Amino acid sequence: MSEDARQETGGAPTAATGHAGADTPSARPAKRVRADAQRSTDALLTAAAEVFATSGVDAPVRQITAKAGVGAGTLYRHFPQRADLIAAVFRHEVDACADAAPALMATYAPVDALARWLQRFAGFIATKRGLSSALHSGDPAFDSLPDYFQQRFVPVLGALLDTAASAGHIRSDLDLDPEDLLRAVANLTLPAAEDDSAPAQQMVTLLVDGLRHGARTPDPA
Repeated sequence: MSEDARQETGGAPTAATGHAGADTPSARPAKRVRADAQRSTDALLTAAAEVFATSGVDAPVRQITAKAGVGAGTLYRHFPQRADLIAAVFRHEVDACADAAPALMATYAPVDALARWLQRFAGFIATKRGLSSALHSGDPAFDSLPDYFQQRFVPVLGALLDTAASAGHIRSDLDLDPEDLLRAVANLTLPAAEDDSAPAQQMVTLLVDGLRHGARTPDPA
C-alpha cells in the first residue's frame, strides 16, 4: 500500500473486526464509505473548478488537494488522469448551471427566470473559456462532453422559453430553437475578458428585451 493510501485509510486493516453478534449491520459501513467518497469527490470537483479558473488546468495537484482538504491518493483514486478530472469538473459545472433553472422558475416570474438563467449561462461560458484548449485537445476523455452540454442545457432553456411564452411574457411567434439561442448567448461572451462579464451581461439583457418586445404581457407583475 502506498503512503498516500495509508494516510487516506489511516492505516486501518482491511479485515473485518468485531463479533458476529455486533448490533451494527454490515451494510452501514459501506453506506458510510460511499457517503465519505461522495463528499471527497464533491470537494475535489469544487476545488478543482476554482483552481482551474485562477491557475489553469495545468495547476499543480497539490493546489487542488490542499483546497479540497484531501490527500493526493484520494484525487488519483477518483481521477487517475488529469483529463478525467477536467471532464468531471466540466460536467459538475454544467449540472450546477442546469439545475439552477427549476429554483429560478419557482421563485421568479417566467421572463425574469429566463433572464436570470441566461445570465448564469453566460457567466458559465465566460469562466469555462480557460478550459477550451483542453476540451478541444482531441483527448478521448472529452469526446462525450459536447453531447452532455446539449443534453443538459437544451431541455432547460426550452422549458424556460415555453413557460415565458405561455405566460405572454415573451413573443411566441419566433419559433426559437433553444440550441440556437444557447449558441447566440455563448457568442456574446467571446469579446469580453474572463474577469469582466459586464459586457456579456449587458448583451444578454438586450437579447431578453428583444424577446419581450411585442409580447402579450410586456411588464409581468
